[in-house]
Amino acid sequence: MSEEPEIKPTPAETEFSHQIGEKAARKLKAQRHVTQTVWSGLGMMGLVGWSVVVPTLLGAALGLWLDKHYPGGHSWTLMLLAVGLILGCFNAWHWVAREDREIREQEEIDHE
Repeated sequence: MSEEPEIKPTPAETEFSHQIGEKAARKLKAQRHVTQTVWSGLGMMGLVGWSVVVPTLLGAALGLWLDKHYPGGHSWTLMLLAVGLILGCFNAWHWVAREDREIREQEEIDHE
């Protein structure tokens, strides 16, 4: 039985292979991140859209009901439509700011 001698890498070879491994890992992570960014961007557009639309439509519906049951000198529909729109925009701003903060935190973690 002939035993082959064990070949040990030199420190330079070990460092080089470590650098290659790190670069490959970063490249794979970047490729996954692009795919996640596209889908999360589309999801965020949907979330922002619905967060504005739902309060606006609820305000308009409530305004129509109030105008029908309690007619007066002013339009409940128009007033509650505007209130719903303002609340929806504030809600959308909240979601976008939170996502932006999470993205920045993740980028800081990735760069460390």
